[in-house]
Amino acid sequence: MAKGRITPAYTTRLGRAYQGDAADVLKHVADESVALVFTSPPFALRRQKAYGNVTADEYIEWFWPIVEQIKRILKPDGSFVMELGGAWNRGSATRSLFPYELLVRLGKIFYLAQDFYWYNPSRLPSPAQWVTIRRTRVKEAVTHIWWLSKSTEPQANNRRVLVPYSKSMKRLLKDGYQPAMRPSQHEIGPHFQRDNGGAIPPNILTVPNTRSYDEYLFKCRAAGLPIHPARFPPELPDFFIRFLTSAGDLVLDPFAGSNVTGQVAEGLARKWTSIELNADYVAGSQLRFDEAAAA
Repeated sequence: MAKGRITPAYTTRLGRAYQGDAADVLKHVADESVALVFTSPPFALRRQKAYGNVTADEYIEWFWPIVEQIKRILKPDGSFVMELGGAWNRGSATRSLFPYELLVRLGKIFYLAQDFYWYNPSRLPSPAQWVTIRRTRVKEAVTHIWWLSKSTEPQANNRRVLVPYSKSMKRLLKDGYQPAMRPSQHEIGPHFQRDNGGAIPPNILTVPNTRSYDEYLFKCRAAGLPIHPARFPPELPDFFIRFLTSAGDLVLDPFAGSNVTGQVAEGLARKWTSIELNADYVAGSQLRFDEAAAA
């Protein structure tokens, strides 16, 4: 923080958590100081949630002042990664186009580096009216994650997010193979036999979101604090923080909720800033850091 001082709700060795409206707090963040903005803003759901959300019709105009601040604070090689769920049109089993309208508008000031998809195999069938009652739709199990960048060459290194080789690939590396042309006309040359320490992951991230018990839940219940109902699994920020930043870089989440992003960033030796409007959620998020967090 450099553009006028504001007081954090708590700090850790590497991070600062602020309680307030993202549109206001972001104004105090220095220009081009953030390597990665990783966030999941409130979804445009028809049913009002405890953490606050606006309708699909209002969403883009509500979100845009925050987008403009994000553009300002990102480094030239910085990234803006946003998980955003879609919305159903009221009274209809059809989808709102607002996420795509938002993306098109974002594309006027950012580059779309790549689109990702979070597949949650444990997600419950919804919307129930169309999926489990009338049976005219299948259950939603994927949400978009947009990776936007300020330049055409954002900081990124997929060597930092390699996944274990499959059994067949391990066998191939061990036994070798004859270079050949595949039916698709792609040539499989000898470089495919080089062990690079792991496989390059796809842009589909399969991560169940089934945690019904962890330290955060236990500590919030013990402290009598409300539990944030829309926590994403730590595997998501972990992937993008490792992929798009280096140790010592600053990661910012303007809709921090229970501050999973900050906790993951701290564990990966990144500096972090979190912003959350709800004071109870900020208090609960501090419990993620135990004695390391100072009020």
